[in-house]
Amino acid sequence: MREGSFMKFETKYFALILIAGAIVALDQATKMYVHTAFTEGEQITVLADYFNLTYVRNRGAAFGLGGDMPASLRSLFFLSVPPAVMLIILTMLWSTPSKQKLQVIALSLVFGGAIGNYIDRIRFGYVVDFLDFHLKNLYTWPAFNVADIAIVTGVCMIIYEIVLEWRQEVASKAEQES
Repeated sequence: MREGSFMKFETKYFALILIAGAIVALDQATKMYVHTAFTEGEQITVLADYFNLTYVRNRGAAFGLGGDMPASLRSLFFLSVPPAVMLIILTMLWSTPSKQKLQVIALSLVFGGAIGNYIDRIRFGYVVDFLDFHLKNLYTWPAFNVADIAIVTGVCMIIYEIVLEWRQEVASKAEQES
């Protein structure tokens, strides 16, 4: 193995450890504060008509989906799927060239968010959510947390990369045909 390729290997995994570690630390610190300082359902208004801190126990997936599944099936699903997803992310990272920094950052964000929420599932059997955005009494966005922000941001970055690559391929094919 060339020395340069070894250094690239270290760099992308160092980025994974650094980014995912920061996400997990911030996520768990904020959730621990909410879990110990609030009672379930308690809320503090931060910005009237727009933003509250509200302690929600999310037993489902994103936006509470699957929360009404039978408890045994829900536990099996939510304790087995995240490790599989994390393995897929590690495999994707392994095959991603280090020069694709945006992809490395995106995968690291998703990985860190997945770990943060998985820790909650193991500890509590649910995910602690607390960021509660709403538009007066007209619309309420489902509560979420720091891990969710990391996951959504990482997925959006991955989609952006895919669309960018697709557009470059289309432009390249069009150039070749003319």
